[in-house]
Amino acid sequence: MPGTTSYRHAQLIVAATACWGLGTVLSKRVLDQGVAPLTLLAIELLSSSLLLSMVALLLRAPLHWSRSLSKLALLGILNPGVAYALGLLGLVTISASLSVLLWATEPVLIMLLAVLLLREQVAAATIVAVAVALVGVLLVLYQPGASGAAGGIALTLGAVTACAFYAVLTRWLLLDDSSLTVVLVQQVAALTFAVVLAAGAWLSGASDPGLPADAATWALAAASGTVYYGLAFWLFIGGLRGVPASIAGSLLPLIPVFGLVAAYVAGDRLTDRQWTGAALVVAATAAATAYHVTRQPAGSLDAKH
Repeated sequence: MPGTTSYRHAQLIVAATACWGLGTVLSKRVLDQGVAPLTLLAIELLSSSLLLSMVALLLRAPLHWSRSLSKLALLGILNPGVAYALGLLGLVTISASLSVLLWATEPVLIMLLAVLLLREQVAAATIVAVAVALVGVLLVLYQPGASGAAGGIALTLGAVTACAFYAVLTRWLLLDDSSLTVVLVQQVAALTFAVVLAAGAWLSGASDPGLPADAATWALAAASGTVYYGLAFWLFIGGLRGVPASIAGSLLPLIPVFGLVAAYVAGDRLTDRQWTGAALVVAATAAATAYHVTRQPAGSLDAKH
């Protein structure tokens, strides 16, 4: 049936955004317990790598090293390694509101890179849907008083750029390797980078270790890592096999919506403006997905761009 494969892969991307939204709330709660950001990154990637390794052993996932898999592994250093490190450093000197505004540019940047590097054709309807979704994101998250130093802005934009390149290059390099294998080697590469970075910061005195103070905080940090990195990236890479990078990027505005829902369940109370923004994001991303899957023959995206 035309569009069936594409629709199933779009569902995987949506599931990934749900994991990123929930993982954001979990990570914020860990940080509120006094855990250092770089330490949390290392703990989360360790828990993610352990989970993926156990699943790979249980499923007997094939691991045939190749040049393309080596390149995909290096992309793990780019994201979540470099990207999240830059994002954390950028937050030191800019406000959260400004950070939200800068990260809202990621879907647009993914579209531009998909056109330039993958020669994807982006429909006008998809561009309109993304614009509407970004308006919704601003309604959900923006707070007055967005400000920050030029250095923090540059670091955050570097993080956004790294994530966008990761999505497009991963879509380009995906061949016959299983999604589980790809995400496992990427997470291990990112873990190596995070450990070296955190250790360097500790030894140089630039940062305190800031380890979790009790077993409950350790467990929460591990849970956030399995959701935010392990499950989310596994689902995202699986979804990238069946949809263009530009369409995958158009679904990313759902992340703050799922984060909003998770925060609401956790006890936060939301304004009418935030609910309106969430409704705009959901409607716009649903429209973009429907437009794509009704016009994309099943299986036509499985070949390398």
